Amino acid sequence: MTDLLIVEALRRPGLGPASISVAAGDCVAVRGSSGSGKTLLLRAIADLDESEGVVRLDGQDRTEITAPIWRRQVGYVPAESGWWRDRAGDHFEDEDALAELLLRLQMPAGCMNWQIGRLSTGERQRLALARALEQSPRVLLLDEPTSGLDEKTTLSVEAILHDKMALGAALILVSHNKAQVERMAVTRYMMTSGRLEAEGGK
Repeated sequence: MTDLLIVEALRRPGLGPASISVAAGDCVAVRGSSGSGKTLLLRAIADLDESEGVVRLDGQDRTEITAPIWRRQVGYVPAESGWWRDRAGDHFEDEDALAELLLRLQMPAGCMNWQIGRLSTGERQRLALARALEQSPRVLLLDEPTSGLDEKTTLSVEAILHDKMALGAALILVSHNKAQVERMAVTRYMMTSGRLEAEGGK
């Protein structure tokens, strides 16, 4: 199977050179201690931080794609999401179209009318994921997407991600949750001091 996202010799201060790839419909997991460079890796792939190296999406080099289009196709969900308006729904293009997704994410009815300051950490995480999924990205870069959720809600999020993978999306998942990594990913890496080392698969 041809890899959808290919990263070769990616480097910036604190990272690399790092190489990683993921095929459509697959999930690659990255584990490692805090400060090992996992978030730097995702941010560099998302083109949020200046970096050197090669990043290709479906054979097309990132330098040939404008940043806004790249970030719609390669969606990044940080561990701590940013919010720039007071009302949750104002961060979405079509909040009404997300009703089914929000239900699957176990978000309460009417949550789009809530003020951001009212949201718990877990609610922010789920809305940040919904915000990324609204763009229909081909690749999702997920940084601890369920760290603030209980087991039941975590499994609901994972089910949504598996559905997206079944439709051809590719995932790079950063998680401290070993059980989650085993459920989601066959290909796994350990990151130490900005360097990636492949782990054994299932």
